[in-house]
Amino acid sequence: MMILQIGLLGKANVGKSTFFSAATETPVATGNFPFTTIEPNIGVAYVKADCACKHFGIPHENQLCVNKIRFIPVKLIDVAGLVPGAHEGKGLGNQFLDDARQAEVLIHVVDIAGTTDIQGQPVPIGTHDPLEDVEFVRNEFDQWFVNILQRDWDKITREIDQKRAKLTDGITKRFTGLGIKDFQVQEALQKLNLISKNPKEWQETDIHSFVKELRKNTKPIIIAANKADLCKDLDIIKKIDESFVVPCSAETELLLRKASKAGIINYSPGEEKFSLVEGKEILPQQKKALEVVEGVFSKIHSTGIQKILNNAVFDTLKFIVVYPVEDETKLTNKDGDVLPDAKLLPENSNAKDLAGLIHADIAKGFLHAIDCKTKQRIGADHKLKNGDVIKIVSTLSRG
Repeated sequence: MMILQIGLLGKANVGKSTFFSAATETPVATGNFPFTTIEPNIGVAYVKADCACKHFGIPHENQLCVNKIRFIPVKLIDVAGLVPGAHEGKGLGNQFLDDARQAEVLIHVVDIAGTTDIQGQPVPIGTHDPLEDVEFVRNEFDQWFVNILQRDWDKITREIDQKRAKLTDGITKRFTGLGIKDFQVQEALQKLNLISKNPKEWQETDIHSFVKELRKNTKPIIIAANKADLCKDLDIIKKIDESFVVPCSAETELLLRKASKAGIINYSPGEEKFSLVEGKEILPQQKKALEVVEGVFSKIHSTGIQKILNNAVFDTLKFIVVYPVEDETKLTNKDGDVLPDAKLLPENSNAKDLAGLIHADIAKGFLHAIDCKTKQRIGADHKLKNGDVIKIVSTLSRG
C-alpha cells in the first residue's frame, strides 16, 4: 500500500530526533497498521481530519477514529547526514540525498532560539542566527539540483539542437530519480520565461533560477521553528520567506504524549490544552514538568507538531481524505467494519485514481463508482472532494 512520505531534516542538536520521537509516539499508533513495526530511521506519524462518521452521525469502532477525528498514517523519514557540503557527499551526504529524494515534502527543524551554531555545537541562547540554517539547507538542495542538471547539460543541449528531444522532456529525464514530473518542469520553465529560450543561450543565472523554482515546487520545505518557548524574540519568524513557518516545541510534545500514554493526562495531539486524569496520583516532578508545559502553551498556544504535519499534507501538498467502502449502504468493507480506511490523495484526483490506490486490478476493471453521500453513480473521471465516501464497482477484485 502506498503511503505518503515526509522527510525530516535538521543539523545536530536542534531537536530533530525529539521531533521524530514526538511525532511517532502517537497514543493511537497501536495494532496492525502500516509501518507500526519500522526501521529506526523511519516512523509512522499521523495527520488529523474529521472522520466521515461525523457526517453520517454513526458510531463505529476504529482505533484511528478518536472522538470523530480520524488519524491518518504518513511515513516520516528521519533524514540523516545534513552538514555543509552534503550535496558533494560530505558527511553522510549521499545517504542524506537518497533519503530526501524519497520524500514528497520536507520538514526542516530549526533551532529558532539560536542555541546551536552552524555545526550543531551548543552556544548561549540567541547567539546564533537561525536564518543562516534556513539558507544553508536551501542552498544544499539548490546545489544538488544544479549538479544533476549540469552533469548532462551538454547532452541535453545537443539532443534539443538535433531535435531528438524537447527541453521539458530532456530536463525531466534527468530528474526522474527524484520523482519530478514533466508538468512540474514545464511550470518552472514557463514561470521564468525559459520555455522558448535555446538552452545553449542559458546563462549560469538561468540554471540557478530554474533549479530554485523547481526545488520549491517539487521538494517544498516547511520550517519547524523548534525551541520556540526558549526564543527571546519570535518576530524573527517573520524574516523567514519562501517557506511556511510554525513555532514549535518538540520536547513539550514528547512529554505530553508520554504522559498521555502513561495515563496521567488527557491529551490529543494538536490540542492547546490537556487535563489531569481524575484520581490519578501525580509525583512532584511530574507536576513540575506539567507546569512547564502550561508555560509553553501560554507562549506558543500549542506544541506546533501536529500543525506542522497537517500543514505538510493538507496545505502544502494539498492532499484530500477519501474513505473507500465496499457496501455503500452500510459503509463497510467485506468484514463489516464501518469506514475502515482513510486514503490520502492529491487534490484533483478522480474515482479511478482512488481505485488504483486500492489495487491495480480494481482500477483495471473499473466500471463506475458510487458517491455514498449523494447515492449517485459517478464515472472514472469524476473529481473527488475531501471527505468523500466512495464505493468502487469493478469487474476485477483484489489480487
